[in-house]
Amino acid sequence: MNTVISLGRIGRFIGAAVCAASLSACVTAPIAQKPAMPSMEDMLAKASQVSGSGQKEQAITLWKEAAVAYPADKTPWTNIAQTRYEAGQYGDAIVSAQEVLVRDPNDRLANSIIAISGLRLSTRALSDLSRQNNLSGSLRTESQDLAKLLRESLGETVLVPPQPAQAVTPARSNATAAKTKKGKAKADDDSSANPFNALK
Repeated sequence: MNTVISLGRIGRFIGAAVCAASLSACVTAPIAQKPAMPSMEDMLAKASQVSGSGQKEQAITLWKEAAVAYPADKTPWTNIAQTRYEAGQYGDAIVSAQEVLVRDPNDRLANSIIAISGLRLSTRALSDLSRQNNLSGSLRTESQDLAKLLRESLGETVLVPPQPAQAVTPARSNATAAKTKKGKAKADDDSSANPFNALK
């Protein structure tokens, strides 16, 4: 009877040992770890290097990745806004600069990019409207009000100063007078292409 009890205990002991060995094998199995996220400095350096080699769109993609990895940092958005502005993509530059202002409302570069890009887009649109002769009614009034506000903000009486007139000497021939008159008429035609003439 003692032998039967001993064998039962030994069987339980062996079973427990096998379970423990199985569990320890599970614990020691290698666990795949996430790769460490590169630092902001490394990501910015890589993007700047790519940008310096002329691959601007690829650099913007890298800056966007940095912006996702470090959402509170304004630096990637500043670089994107500056790159878009330099490429003449003013709408995209404004959007990126607004992302900078979400993170730092007092950023002067972002405010400058928004102001200048907005003016360039407005000038282009006013020029198109002027060329199409569609600047009338409430749109014309609103444009004049905006031009007035812009002049007051800049402290200027005229947004786009006229080209200086050449001094005319009193002693000139009829041919010279005709050329001058023709040149003045051409200058008047050129000034009509200025979208701000209608807003003065």
